Amino acid sequence: MSESAAAVVEAPLVTRRDEGGVTTLTLNRGDRFNPLSTAMIAALEAQIDAVGADRTARVVVLAAAGRGFCAGHDLKEMRARADDKEWQRKLFTDCSRMMVKITEIPQPVIARVHGIATAAGCQLVSTCDLAVASTDARFALPGVNVGIFCSTPAVGVARNVGRKRAMEMLLTGELFDAATALSWGLLNRVVPPSELDAEVAKFTGIIVARSGKVVASGKRAFYRQIEQPLVGAYALTTETMACGMVEPDAAEGIDAFLGKRPARWPAP
Repeated sequence: MSESAAAVVEAPLVTRRDEGGVTTLTLNRGDRFNPLSTAMIAALEAQIDAVGADRTARVVVLAAAGRGFCAGHDLKEMRARADDKEWQRKLFTDCSRMMVKITEIPQPVIARVHGIATAAGCQLVSTCDLAVASTDARFALPGVNVGIFCSTPAVGVARNVGRKRAMEMLLTGELFDAATALSWGLLNRVVPPSELDAEVAKFTGIIVARSGKVVASGKRAFYRQIEQPLVGAYALTTETMACGMVEPDAAEGIDAFLGKRPARWPAP
């Protein structure tokens, strides 16, 4: 095996960098637009599990190498197992579980998007808690173009953009620019490529400065209540806020506000 081939084999599918409470996970198959192959899904899920258990990690940035964020599932891999329904079921089950874990870990997850984010790649953006994209980003649910409806990507996307917008994406398979994705609710911010990291850093800086315990509790309550009927949602969040108010973080935060001083959050 040549040295270059060995380097490709040994390169991790997902890399991790930690700095000042910010963990950056980077999809690392940029030469192929970071497809969510079975191996990539497993690698990303393992990193999500590890970060979720790491009390020093306060916020996660999900980034990608190469010219684009993520082109979705690996069509070549899927086509090679086209007659194996159980394999196909496991692929989507594993991917769905990984997506759900993004919402379950205590840290907020911010998608840093450039280039294309299509099919399951668009789903990945929709699943993150926040999403910042460069003006060159493009989004689509193009499965219908190749004979397979993007049903699982629609789960996350429809919870961001609403039914009519999601159905437009699903039925046309067309690419949408970042400005459209922003106006539809898929993104929080759109900036020129040169400003992408700085815009992401604005969010991470704010989140790291807050109480990690409060953020984790709030994120957990948000996802638990968002799918419930109104009465149940209020019951859940009432209990969450009542419990939160008797925690040391609330006492410190309110005292700091009233005393016009920076908060000194208790250690998690």
